[in-house]
Amino acid sequence: MAESFNKKICILGLGYVGLPLALAFSKKYKTIGFDIDQNKINSLKKGNDIEGQFSKKQIINHKNLNFSYIPHDMDFSDFYIIAVPTPINNKNKPNLEYLYKACKLVGQRKFRNSTIIFESTVYPGLTEEICIPLIEKISKKKWKKDFFIGYSPERINPGDKIHKLESITKVISADSKTTLKKLKHLYNNIIDVGTYSARSIKVAEAAKIIENTQRDINIALMNELSLICNKLNISTYDVLKTARTKWNFIDFKPGLVGGHCIGVDPYYLSHKAKIMKHNPLIINAGRKINDNMHKVIQNKIIKILNNNFRKKITFIGITFKSDCADTRNSKIILLISNLIKNGFKNIDIYDPLVNNRDLSKNNGLKLKSFKDLSKSDFLIVGSYHKIIDQKIGKTKLIKLLKKGGNLFDINWHFYDYFESKKPSNINYYSL
Repeated sequence: MAESFNKKICILGLGYVGLPLALAFSKKYKTIGFDIDQNKINSLKKGNDIEGQFSKKQIINHKNLNFSYIPHDMDFSDFYIIAVPTPINNKNKPNLEYLYKACKLVGQRKFRNSTIIFESTVYPGLTEEICIPLIEKISKKKWKKDFFIGYSPERINPGDKIHKLESITKVISADSKTTLKKLKHLYNNIIDVGTYSARSIKVAEAAKIIENTQRDINIALMNELSLICNKLNISTYDVLKTARTKWNFIDFKPGLVGGHCIGVDPYYLSHKAKIMKHNPLIINAGRKINDNMHKVIQNKIIKILNNNFRKKITFIGITFKSDCADTRNSKIILLISNLIKNGFKNIDIYDPLVNNRDLSKNNGLKLKSFKDLSKSDFLIVGSYHKIIDQKIGKTKLIKLLKKGGNLFDINWHFYDYFESKKPSNINYYSL
């Protein structure tokens, strides 16, 4: 144990990946949690996680953890773990701005014989082809002589209380057997279920990106099925419920694909494939279907309301997924924005997990408390958080609708309720 405390670890990026890592490593090592967002750092120092992953008690009870936005505090670290976002730009191309900045920050540090580990999702080959040369250039140091490289892709599932950092097998890869041994020892100290050593860094990069690409394609297939079922005038829910009776049927359902993983990672793989002169037909087709599903819902709402802009629309749950406070790349927010652009401005929004100030700042939208919601012509249920079901429930939500009102249940949270209760004078729609 004493040997562990002699090591210093620096985590760059304190989002949904970096913060859990910082908290976990600080139980065994002296840890620096670094982020360029000064407001985030000041909040964390007070024990406040603005993304709502951890309680104040969980954050402040770590004596070996220091939060900082000052680059020099990262000097002389034994391990630098880069866990910054890797989003896409408005043309669906990889946006590596945060990754470049992180590499430059590490390259400017005072270190020797340190191991730099990347956890950010990238396309296969990026770590060795771009990140390592950039660090060498900035630091004036030599790879495999002055510093060493590892890649351990993040597998955090935001909002998931079951599959946590310590209970998910950690994939590790490195530039040599010696470095790989270091990573194995490091991560085995915080991962209860252990690690899996990939054959190479490029293999680990590819494995990570195919995990989310596979989910994206399967959801796209279900979304296309929902479009077909709609034309056949049959329930997609009933079709899939029936299909699930076969032992080897893979259980996916249609829905809006947003966030910073499933809706982003396939574009990284597609980008690399095109560089390698391969046209990724299935990956691109899946992305096209999923990226357009909010328009399918939008057009159906507009058609049902017959362009009556005075009609009241209420959204319940606007994060990119249920039980998660993150609104980044939320297709529900995009749906709201598009309805406003089309003339529907009488819109109420309710989501108990979202910070009103951040939502207004980033999207110009405002939340209402549940008690301030008035009767609505159209109720759209998006991310139906457990806290909504526990504190309000389906019956109270349905009472928000006017007589003859409409409910669009994006993820089928109300399907069984409508089948059993059969509320009258309400029109039910779903994918």
